[in-house]
Amino acid sequence: MLFSSTLIGLREGLEAALVVSILVAFLVRTGRGYALRWVWLGVGLALAISIGVGAILTFSTAQLSFEQQELLGGLLSIVAVAFVTWMIFWMRRASRTIAAELRGKLDHALKVGPLAVFVLSFLAVGREGLETAVFFYAAVQSAQSGTARPLLGFAIGIAIAVVLAYLLYRGAIRFDLGRFFTVTGVLLVFVAAGVLGYGLHDLQEAAFLPGLDVLAFDASGVLPEDSWYGALLKGIFNYSQQTTVLQAVAWALYVGIVLPLFLRPAKKTARRDTVGADDKE
Repeated sequence: MLFSSTLIGLREGLEAALVVSILVAFLVRTGRGYALRWVWLGVGLALAISIGVGAILTFSTAQLSFEQQELLGGLLSIVAVAFVTWMIFWMRRASRTIAAELRGKLDHALKVGPLAVFVLSFLAVGREGLETAVFFYAAVQSAQSGTARPLLGFAIGIAIAVVLAYLLYRGAIRFDLGRFFTVTGVLLVFVAAGVLGYGLHDLQEAAFLPGLDVLAFDASGVLPEDSWYGALLKGIFNYSQQTTVLQAVAWALYVGIVLPLFLRPAKKTARRDTVGADDKE
């Protein structure tokens, strides 16, 4: 779970950090530094709301019954999978043009007024933050060791993302964003498939879906979850030693449909963007 939560934190954190660095670089480069405070206000509010949502989702379920917790956890896991699926496809397409689009939106917002700049930065960062909050809750629910490891993973991923975004902004490094988001997208397809399977298992335990006692396989004898390799598979792919038929079918269908769609060649457009010194003042 540490790896998968770190990957989500890195991916979502880098998207949000890139958005902020692009907005800041545009304002600084065009001599509109007076508007920076509105960007930071929007970013701060978005972060506060995202952390609040994550805390409420994570800690408020203690008052629910077991069935209610499983039902809520299962539904939010499916919502998290939907978020991640949309995210990997959107970023694969938008990584080529995100900088130009954001600059255009910010230029328009500056003409409207400070409130528009605040709203733009709030929405740009808030979307990533809310997605991360929902996925964090799903990760906590599927972790056997409580909240510490998922929280640590998200913190590590976000910290790395902030450092990378800063280095990109300063022009210290430069890399192909499209390739980066393709590689992480492939990994996230498997992570999301595991979360989908776990969410469906929660719904089965809540008696919302049938088939809890119909197993596709029981690998507890050869691949137990408490072994180092079982724990590794569980941490990365949400492996379950006792997998129901519904979980197995859902996992196979998700990977079999989403992965080929994600990897299919994109239509040829303008050259792929790189981010680095060009966004520097």
